[in-house]
Amino acid sequence: MRGGHRLGRRFGWLWAAYGTSALGTWLAFGAFPLIAVQVLHAGPAEVAALSAVGSAAGAAVAVPLGPWVEFRRKRPVLIAMDLVRCGALLTVPGAFALGVLTFVQLLLVSVVVAAADITFRAASGAYLKTLLPAEDLLVANARFESTAWTTTIVGPPLGGAAIGFLGPVATVLADAVSYLLSALGIRATGGREPRPGGGPAAGGREPRPGRGPAARTRARDLPDGWRYILADAALRPLLLNTALFNGLVMAVQPLLAVLMLGPLGFAPWQYGLAFAAPSIGGLLGSRLARPLVTRFGQHRVLVAAGALRALWPVGLAFLGPGSAGLLLVTGVELGLVFCCGVFNPVHATYRLERTATDRVTRTLSAWAVTTKASTALLTAVWGVLGGLLGPRTAIGLAGVLLLATPLLLPRRAAATPAEPEPAPSRA
Repeated sequence: MRGGHRLGRRFGWLWAAYGTSALGTWLAFGAFPLIAVQVLHAGPAEVAALSAVGSAAGAAVAVPLGPWVEFRRKRPVLIAMDLVRCGALLTVPGAFALGVLTFVQLLLVSVVVAAADITFRAASGAYLKTLLPAEDLLVANARFESTAWTTTIVGPPLGGAAIGFLGPVATVLADAVSYLLSALGIRATGGREPRPGGGPAAGGREPRPGRGPAARTRARDLPDGWRYILADAALRPLLLNTALFNGLVMAVQPLLAVLMLGPLGFAPWQYGLAFAAPSIGGLLGSRLARPLVTRFGQHRVLVAAGALRALWPVGLAFLGPGSAGLLLVTGVELGLVFCCGVFNPVHATYRLERTATDRVTRTLSAWAVTTKASTALLTAVWGVLGGLLGPRTAIGLAGVLLLATPLLLPRRAAATPAEPEPAPSRA
């Protein structure tokens, strides 16, 4: 890497913006359910709906945004999505101060924030690919991953203290401010971003005078990201692997909370410690990602880390009470998070390299919508299974199914598709 891995001032501002918004997100982690319970006196069904329905509806709203964003400059879109999230979240403390906060408002805000999250992530991947050369992408993604795990370690304890002193609404305000600071950081990246060329359809016609290609988004262009993924022999199984793995891992979290805080008798601080402390493994894994790729190759690390991360969750089915149980869940989470810390930046870089520049936003948007929707669906299904079979049995079933997910990883290193030649523009 050139210049001792220096990625430049513009990336530095983007990285700072990412870290700021990530810290704000973790400061407010769990704030909406707490507001629903403590302020609005919502029941368990409403709290579950706040998470599942908000994510699913947000994913549906984000579907048409992918093709729309593809043909616009990405930096203004990133700034706009930060401001949308900031504005939506600010309505919560505002309504609370006026005494008019409702559960419906929380649900609507969660939908808006989820849709903006998906759109931001898709646009940021495309922006990163134009900002840095291909050989720097792994270092950049590893830094993002390290920052994510660092904020995971720092954010929840600080957020918990803030909630204890000021209440959950204060952390929502802090989260909103973090998005405002993120927007200012992205604006500070500066530089000229070329206007994306081409149209939504492959080989599409030139846009009419006075109309940019972004104005030509049509209903038939909406599934374009999925078409691109399904046509690629490496991206297709990788999406299935990601959607199934993430969905199953997240689906057991509510059941694990019920098991640990209920029959096993763990204190809330022990439950929090069991999931906060292993984040150190994610930080370590993200730091090792690039050296491992340099030594063993990208595809080998992708498959090995992807396979190893699937081995850990089944151990949660043997969770018991007391110190031994706490050590077990902490050790399982540490191994899982370490493997994910290695896998995630390699996976993000591999996906960017395999995606043509003029398809990145649509592809990443389709990817995020799929994983969000599958997580919401599997969470609902495992909630039912937990009620029918018991939390421990449902957790064990998810662990057994996760053992099969490595079969969906790309089996061989495929050549990176060539970038298409840009279409000539009309005067």
